[in-house]
Order: sequence, then structure tokens, then C-alpha cells
Amino acid sequence: MTDENELLEYDEQLERVEIELLLEGVYRRYGYDFRNYAYPSLRRRIWHRTTMEQLGTISLLQNRVLHSREAFERLLADLVIPVTEMFRDPGMFRWFRERVVPELRSLPFLRLWHAGCASGEEAYSTAILLREEGLLEQSRIYATDISQQALSRAREGIVSADRYELYEKNYRLAGGSGKFSRFGEPFRGAWRLDPALTERIVFAEHNLVTDRSFNEFHAVFCRNVMIYFDPGLRERVHALLFESLADGGFLILGGKETVAFTKFAGRYETWNDEYRIYRKIR
Repeated sequence: MTDENELLEYDEQLERVEIELLLEGVYRRYGYDFRNYAYPSLRRRIWHRTTMEQLGTISLLQNRVLHSREAFERLLADLVIPVTEMFRDPGMFRWFRERVVPELRSLPFLRLWHAGCASGEEAYSTAILLREEGLLEQSRIYATDISQQALSRAREGIVSADRYELYEKNYRLAGGSGKFSRFGEPFRGAWRLDPALTERIVFAEHNLVTDRSFNEFHAVFCRNVMIYFDPGLRERVHALLFESLADGGFLILGGKETVAFTKFAGRYETWNDEYRIYRKIR
């Protein structure tokens, strides 16, 4: 008798059907839509989870995921792999401080959105930058992600102690004007960020694929999120981001992302092509 977990002869067409059925099931059961993510990356991550669950087929993974929220959370963690750190790409943060912040000073209240915030390090970085620029008290930072697990970590404001030196270096390169240590303290073998920073940040669940705009923002950070999307899905998310920006608002994308070749290209002016910073003009 053949064990149900035994690996069968590889069938590419069958594998694609299994993946499509898994993604359709996840969408209907949990409301998370990965159906238009880039296929090669998606396939690798699904097989990784299938192997970790000690299953032989993606169909068996589908069965487990649809009947177990815990199994779904494990799959979700593999599909949404966060790449983040405090002041990641410090040159971008320095340019934002020196060139964008002066444009925002005249506004009576600032609303900023970190879309796909992962565990929150970049949202906290923005809060630190705004505090140093004297704007934090008149600002509200919205940090959203589809992963409840990532948002729970973000709300704690605790980062790994072994990354402290990297974060301190990034902070200085980003134009930090004081000691990075004043924004947190050692905590149970880790490093806890100043809770006062959290008071200006709203962490919330939001799905860029299925949810709508929820406010009007003066700056939107959506960095290295859309690289996993197919062209059609990227266009839909660009529409959401454009709708969410106030006139004259700034869009900050990741280094491999651009508004070029989208239908919104002519509605932004490029402020910095290296750091993918754009301003909405109409």
C-alpha cells in the first residue's frame, strides 16, 4: 500500500492545478488573495511549507490549511516574508528628511501610511525621524500588514539586540542628530523602542489586494511589496495608493519598483529616481 504522503511522479500541469485550488481555497476561507502573486516565488514558498508540514502533495497541504487556522498562519508566514530593519536604505530616509520633510512642514497635521509594514521597524524609523524634525506631535502614522503575527510583533516595539549596532549605523547614515540609544532601552535580552513612539502609530490589519483606501495621506511608503505581484495586481495596488494620496502627496516605493509603465505614470513627478520617490501632481 502506498502512503498518502509519498511523493508522486512530478506532473507540472497537476502541480499548477493544485496551487490554483489552494490559493482559491485560502481566498474563500480566509479572505487572503494570493492568486495574482508572481508564480515562481509562490511555488517555491508553497513547496517549502508542504515540506515543513511533512506532506507529499500540495493537495494535502490545502486540506490541512483549510481545516486548521494554525496551519494557515504557518503558510501565511511563508508567503509574506518580511524584509525590514530600522532605517532600511538609510540614504532614502536621509533624502526624505532633507527634501520631503520641508514640503510637509506647512501642513497643520500629517498622515503617513506604511503599507506592508511587517514587524514595524520602518514605521518606528519614520516616527523617530519626525520627532527629531519636531513634527511627530502633529503626525499620525498608519502601519498596516496582512499578517496578524507581524502586527503583534510590531505593537510590542521590541527588536533583536544583536541588530542594535546595524540600526545605530543606519540611523546615523539617515541623518540622525543624536544618540540612537535615546529611542529605546535594553529589555529582557532584546531592545525595546520608546513606547512614546507607539502613541503616534496605528497598527492595523489591511490587505492591499482586497481592501480599499481608508484615509487620505500626505506620504505613503510601500517598499518592496509589489515585487511579488503580477502586472495586473500591481496596477490594482497602484490605483489604491494613488487614491490614498492627497494632492501633492509623496509615494515612496522600493528600489526595484516604479510608477513607470502604469496608467498613473503621468500623474506623478519623479523627485528621486534612485530611491523611487514620487509626488502626486494631478
